Amino acid sequence: MYLIYLTKRLVMLFLVVVTAATLNFFIPRLSDKNPVLEKITEMSESSAPGSVNMQELLVIFNERFGLDRPLLEQYFDYLGDMLTLDLNYSITSYPTRVADMILGALPWTLGLMVTATLVAFLLGTVLGALTVWRKDMRLLQLLVPVVMVFSAVPFYLIGLILIYFLAYKGGYFPIGGGYSLTSFPAWDLEFATDVFYHSLLPGASIVIASIGIWALGMRGMMVTVQGEDYMNFAEAKGLKNRRMFLRYAVRNAVLPQVTQLALFMGQLVTGAILVEIVFGYPGMGSLLLQAVDYLDYYTIYGIVFVLILAVAVSMLILDLVYPLLDPRTRSHRA
Repeated sequence: MYLIYLTKRLVMLFLVVVTAATLNFFIPRLSDKNPVLEKITEMSESSAPGSVNMQELLVIFNERFGLDRPLLEQYFDYLGDMLTLDLNYSITSYPTRVADMILGALPWTLGLMVTATLVAFLLGTVLGALTVWRKDMRLLQLLVPVVMVFSAVPFYLIGLILIYFLAYKGGYFPIGGGYSLTSFPAWDLEFATDVFYHSLLPGASIVIASIGIWALGMRGMMVTVQGEDYMNFAEAKGLKNRRMFLRYAVRNAVLPQVTQLALFMGQLVTGAILVEIVFGYPGMGSLLLQAVDYLDYYTIYGIVFVLILAVAVSMLILDLVYPLLDPRTRSHRA
């Protein structure tokens, strides 16, 4: 029974990836902009007059990237490359491979967004649960409206406010960048400390803007959980307040939060774009924006395909793990 369930989920994963990858291929092609021509024009502007034969280079680049072939043939080649994780070369940064560009930018985005998202998730979930469970705590009741207000403000606006007051006016933090200009990337404590110092403001902007969303979701689920029969039964048995809170209330109320977290984790790149732009932070968001500006097909394909895989795999893992979190779903696996 479980093998059939797993097979269905894997087939669904494959269909989702292929469908999303198909949209990923055709949408950038709707633009009338020619990325190869843009690249050659940039090369001619930085070279001596007459030293670049644009027409000859256009033919060479089109052949190199297969852009001279029929669109349907390009599509099947693209699908084959994506399914074998061959992300090809970047058009604007040729001969750099897209995979190398992603591997260079991915750790920055993951380090910033994953950490900030998990911190916001934990703080917001605990805050939302406690506001319902401990209604006698005045501080919690006053704190919730504040975080709700900040949750309505976009990441980048909070980031600009933090930059102005804490970096520009106060001088407590760097205005932007992933590390100091005087630092040299290395696997040592000094560089790690510098990177952490530069990530505090962008990370804080994400946490401040997200914590209210998680708190609101958990608060709503805790309200519904408190009226359930198993909560009344646990109270009638005389269980300790702490056990009722953690084992009965939070454990059941947090399930929708986990689902939302899995979806959010798969969309880290989209959430990182504006934050990375505001802070000048190196990462996938900045790389994707640059690729879109130049309509670099293969860089867009590579980054978005990684995002597609992240969402699809995270949902598959959630689908497999969810029955462990909620035994009630185990009877519906078939």
